[in-house]
Amino acid sequence: MNLSLGPLLYYWSRDDVLAFYDEAKHWPVTRVYLGESVCSRRHLLRLPDWLALAEQLTAAGKEVALSTQTLIESESDLKTLRRIVGDGRFLVEANEWGAVRLLSEAGVPFVAGPTLNIYNPETLEVLAGLGAQRWLPPVETSRAALASLLERAPAGMETELFAYGRLPLAYSARCFTARHYNLPKDDCQFRCLDHPDGLPLATREGAPFLTLNGIQTQSAGVYNLIGELPALRQLGIASLRLSPQSRHMGRVVEAFRAALAGEGKAADALARVMPGPSVDGYWHGRAGLECGTQQAC
Repeated sequence: MNLSLGPLLYYWSRDDVLAFYDEAKHWPVTRVYLGESVCSRRHLLRLPDWLALAEQLTAAGKEVALSTQTLIESESDLKTLRRIVGDGRFLVEANEWGAVRLLSEAGVPFVAGPTLNIYNPETLEVLAGLGAQRWLPPVETSRAALASLLERAPAGMETELFAYGRLPLAYSARCFTARHYNLPKDDCQFRCLDHPDGLPLATREGAPFLTLNGIQTQSAGVYNLIGELPALRQLGIASLRLSPQSRHMGRVVEAFRAALAGEGKAADALARVMPGPSVDGYWHGRAGLECGTQQAC
């Protein structure tokens, strides 16, 4: 089992993004996913910049995959998608079915991303036939559901699992961060830059509820499967995806590395650098904001 660094879901300054991936070259992750998968208005880095980063990380010994946008809303978005598919140098993660079609038509192997909503072996079989060589279950998939699906998974199909980070729960054509500031989406003033780990949303009673990240809605708590490694190994999971956060990401990666190596107190080390409470309810077939102890986090 190895570690993957998922695509950056937030909007950071150009300097912060470049510094982040410069550090990532030295982290014990096998694979790094690059590219804008959330909002096309986030263009401090454009496709040529992501490709340049891909070349640098490849030279540093990392496997690189380019993640496609989850919602294609314009001809410009489609043009970028076609350029990613046509580049040919790096593996591509397809996050919507239009990307799957283009990749299949080009005869290019790809990763089937978690937003393709793969809930049964028949869908996975179709994707394998179209060229998928690795897939990610939807983030709300339970251990029991995944175990049942993997019993009939296509031979040779690798499974990567979202194992750390705020859960990407939903996407919308509307921008919730802009709405929070009473701004239209097309004149959002790029307020996402003010929230490098998303904008917390609480209930009227003040309890943490969700996290707003532009057009993406995330969990308030941080999904964390560091305590589930024996079960993940038993299932045959090939890779664990760690979603980037703005601070202490190197320490997050190190904690998972230590846990995979069987070193003690890795979970405690991780807890000290998490930007929110730990949750894993979905994994246990319960409400997502619950913990393995059946206590609300």
